[in-house]
Amino acid sequence: MVRFKNRYIIFEITVGDKSNKPLQLKTMILHNAIQQKVQQLYGDFGVAAIKAGFSAKYCNIHTKIALVKTGHGPHKFLLKAIPIINDIAGRLVSVKILYVGATLKHCFLFIKRYQQQKLEKVWGTLKTETERKNMENALMTLTPAMKDCT
Repeated sequence: MVRFKNRYIIFEITVGDKSNKPLQLKTMILHNAIQQKVQQLYGDFGVAAIKAGFSAKYCNIHTKIALVKTGHGPHKFLLKAIPIINDIAGRLVSVKILYVGATLKHCFLFIKRYQQQKLEKVWGTLKTETERKNMENALMTLTPAMKDCT
């Protein structure tokens, strides 16, 4: 038996338009946006290559960080397609790849460190202790899937 090698790609989504409406970041919307961009760049071959192990695993609406899983070979299609994405759910966005890992554990450790750094930057701007606690809960709360891996 041969094990299936996976790659996990962590990226950050920045909203480009100045709308007051928050970006509705859901795994299915993200999955469809990535799949459309791969279809546009590589056609049916690219979509068929990534389809076997491709799934959006994690989306944080507060930090706008997402994690997708794909197979080892076709991850190169995603590495080329993800930074080119400029439209998610009808909103103008820019996407920056932060980390590519082989295990979920290392990816979640990276996300935890990255969100801790973001929290430290925001910490100084908050005035009351309750605001700080609420922000810490929003940024550092891990989903049940993440708690198992860290």
